[in-house]
Amino acid sequence: MVKTICHYISEYMGVLVLAGAVVALVAPSALSGIKPTVINPLLGVIMFGMGMALKVDDFKIVFSRPRDIMIGCAAQFTIMPLLAYALARLFALDDALAVGVVLVGCCPGGTASNVITYLAKGDLALSVGMTATSTLLAPVLTPLLVLLLEGKSVDVDVAGMLLSILWVVILPIVAGLIVKWFWPRLSEKAMAYLPALSSLAICAIVMIIISANAQKLLMGGFVIILVVVLHNVCGLSLGYLLGRIMKLPEAKRKAICIEVGMQNSGLASSLATLHFAAYPMATIPGAIFSVWHNISGAIVARCLLKK
Repeated sequence: MVKTICHYISEYMGVLVLAGAVVALVAPSALSGIKPTVINPLLGVIMFGMGMALKVDDFKIVFSRPRDIMIGCAAQFTIMPLLAYALARLFALDDALAVGVVLVGCCPGGTASNVITYLAKGDLALSVGMTATSTLLAPVLTPLLVLLLEGKSVDVDVAGMLLSILWVVILPIVAGLIVKWFWPRLSEKAMAYLPALSSLAICAIVMIIISANAQKLLMGGFVIILVVVLHNVCGLSLGYLLGRIMKLPEAKRKAICIEVGMQNSGLASSLATLHFAAYPMATIPGAIFSVWHNISGAIVARCLLKK
């Protein structure tokens, strides 16, 4: 019974996150007692689950197919950051929203991309390899890219962001890998429940952020929603176009398309909470992205499945 419930939670994560966002927007007082500092432990739970889900073969692809990984990660850390910067300037976003959008663009790929790639019958090994590699590169590349793109507008604590990513992302992944290595049977049993737990954690992060900024969102949230949607859709499109330009097989195009367009937006919200406290609205783009990219991912999976 419990496994069945967990299956449905992870299967319909997009619907769950959307419903949670609506509840938080309509009745923000229900979550007023929860502090944003809870976001970091919740993100740690998600990353711990990712660590337990990784296999040795997921890292072998980095060495067996370095060209594919290099193309994918180069696209990840150029297309999305530059798109974020361009959209923030095009729509004349204020500093808080602009840095939030850029944070999303500079983050590594999200774990949901692996599920969407699987559903689209893309190259799953490439997708997982890209997620793992971009996540390991994130402690260095994410702070540096944010500094490069937004350093003139806001103060960017590069060292602090690096340590935060190590603490909130890398350490939980390593912990997950260690648990899987020493207690494989326990890990195998836990995998039936971890995707659902991660889905609930993502939903909680979105609800906390949206409830804290519900009034501002209701007053003028259309523009930032439009920017987030364009950011995601353009990222997906350019990722697929790159695969086509590079004359990659269809399965690899699908993987790069999805991996580039779907970000670890929870990490963006976490970094905004920790390092841009003077700009509370900086957490909003990550929360909206978390809602939207699960919806767009499901649509893209269906569209690419026909190719």
